[in-house]
Amino acid sequence: MRTLNLGILAHVDAGKTSLTERLLHATGVIDEIGSVDAGSTRTDSMALERQRGITIKSAVASFVVDDVTVNLIDTPGHPDFIAEVERVLSVLDGAVLVVSAVEGVQAQTRVLMRTLQRLRIPTLLFVNKIDRGGADTESVLGGIAEKLSRASIPMASADGLGTRGARTVPYSAADTGFTAGLLDLLADHDDTVLAAYLDDASTLSYQRLRSELAALSRRAVVHPVFLGSAITGAGVDELISGITELLPAVDGAADGPASGTVFKVERGPAGEKIAFVRMFSGTVHVRERLPFGEAEEGKVTAISVFERGSDLPCDSVCAGRIARIWGLGDIRVGDAVGRPHPTASGGRHHFAPPTLETVVAPCRRADRGALHVALSQLAEQDPLINLRQDDLRQETSVSLYGEVQKEVIQATLADDYGIDVAFRETTTIHIERPVGTGTAVEVIRVGSNPFLATVGLRIEPAPIGAGAEFRLGVELGSMPFTFIRAVEETVAETLRQGLNGWQVTDCTVTLTRSGYWARQSHAHAVFDKSMSSTAGDFRNLTPMVLMSALQQAGTQVYEPMHRFHLDIPADAFGLLLPALARVGAVPRSSSPRGTSYLVEGEIPAASVHGLEQTLPSLTSGEGVLESAFDHYRPVQGPVPVRPRSARNPLNREEYLLHVARRVSGRG
Repeated sequence: MRTLNLGILAHVDAGKTSLTERLLHATGVIDEIGSVDAGSTRTDSMALERQRGITIKSAVASFVVDDVTVNLIDTPGHPDFIAEVERVLSVLDGAVLVVSAVEGVQAQTRVLMRTLQRLRIPTLLFVNKIDRGGADTESVLGGIAEKLSRASIPMASADGLGTRGARTVPYSAADTGFTAGLLDLLADHDDTVLAAYLDDASTLSYQRLRSELAALSRRAVVHPVFLGSAITGAGVDELISGITELLPAVDGAADGPASGTVFKVERGPAGEKIAFVRMFSGTVHVRERLPFGEAEEGKVTAISVFERGSDLPCDSVCAGRIARIWGLGDIRVGDAVGRPHPTASGGRHHFAPPTLETVVAPCRRADRGALHVALSQLAEQDPLINLRQDDLRQETSVSLYGEVQKEVIQATLADDYGIDVAFRETTTIHIERPVGTGTAVEVIRVGSNPFLATVGLRIEPAPIGAGAEFRLGVELGSMPFTFIRAVEETVAETLRQGLNGWQVTDCTVTLTRSGYWARQSHAHAVFDKSMSSTAGDFRNLTPMVLMSALQQAGTQVYEPMHRFHLDIPADAFGLLLPALARVGAVPRSSSPRGTSYLVEGEIPAASVHGLEQTLPSLTSGEGVLESAFDHYRPVQGPVPVRPRSARNPLNREEYLLHVARRVSGRG
């Protein structure tokens, strides 16, 4: 049997979880459809998900259509939980992007579609809620063509819009307008169709056109659009047929080397780790030893495979399937299982990083140690949480996408760990970029260098978006690789706090000079660390050298900027512009739309929450704000400084006193 791993994605409240319920019901997996409002859906299992009526964690359900097993992955729609979507992308064979027939294409819809297209994930679109008042499929289809994909084509029309009896009418060979549009679309993207069209269009049968549509859809070139209602079931049967006809199910190489990727980690009742793994090739068996991550290995103690609505215990999992695997104690999200697969994401991020952070403090002082353990476990499940431990102030910060995420962390810590916490005020995460080139060097036993290491480093700007790269400007064999590795790892760690305390990025750091004292021992072969270099020497010295080079280069601090889309009543337009100016927002365009205005522009990430709070009073509760990270810009005004979480290598005396215990045995 073939397998299709299918993601359901959408802007929040487009009806994504309701569609998941309808698909499970239509395929016989569940007898009764759950309700998001009632908190009875199959895939929203967290208490907070049921309370708030939103999806927070991705969930997997399974159904069978003909000879295809579909593993359905329901993902969050709220932008605060985009990290959950991030992890799912690497395991998808195809996707259904849900768009509301009432609200139309929204900010998060565009973010998701751009990412799906960049990753070339075959995608169908489903225009949901045709039964709701205000449904306008013509306008939404126009928005899809304009804002999401010009290579889209509706597969049906809708009757009775905005009523409980709304229904869809699938197009067929008899619909000349549909066949003409389909022929034009295919001819734009397939030379063989274009040649046949120019030669004699009558030779292109409807069956041939459908076959070509399926081929181009499976290659993520074109995007068929279905209409319907997840609540009433209208159009869902046609969508199910489209999923199996137009998206690529896989057989997989069950006999090849085992290769998979971990897209989710959760903990069982006893605290044991459970890895959600998509297998790309090969087979994994219970009780076998399985390599994962960089150089880890674990013994598989149990496997369950998703099958017909639930996950069932199994002795093995083969290519194409999704399974829960027990026994891999140090497994993390993003780890490769077995041999790394070329189609896996390899830890690359597809969405913007979090731009906010807050300090988490236990309400009871005695919970401080337990809180750090709990947050570390949450970070295992969500790598984008980015814990930041401040050893000087004994504080822990977490990064965030938004205020709702803060509520989820607080509820999870209380419900799962019994720890009540409070949060400090949310602050913006800035970045630093070098503005010039800087060099520095420290030589063994020269000057005040107490370490048995020579390190020379050069830091220089790199293109925007390049991240931080470490290069060798010395021969690889000039000193032991463990020492070079120690320098590289310490460079990455040191760049987390630049001259103003922010992460330094978009730079190249080159090791320009190296030196060490070879391993020496006394007559009785006792190793003497006072005469021999160790990796610790390089780890202790590198921060001083790198920060000196960075100080010479200088840095510019940048703040995150969001693009915003604001829909407001026309009579509120005059009140809004001064309010936008007060929070530093810059409108780029405004256009009337009936009785409302659409205003688009950019706003500092730090101001988004404040605008959200003032918007209801300015617009009598009718304003709708959507925003998403867009770029970083140089800070205007006073440069924000984040307190360092460790000793400052630029304060040489203080830094050396801090590490003195590591070198106190040296003469």
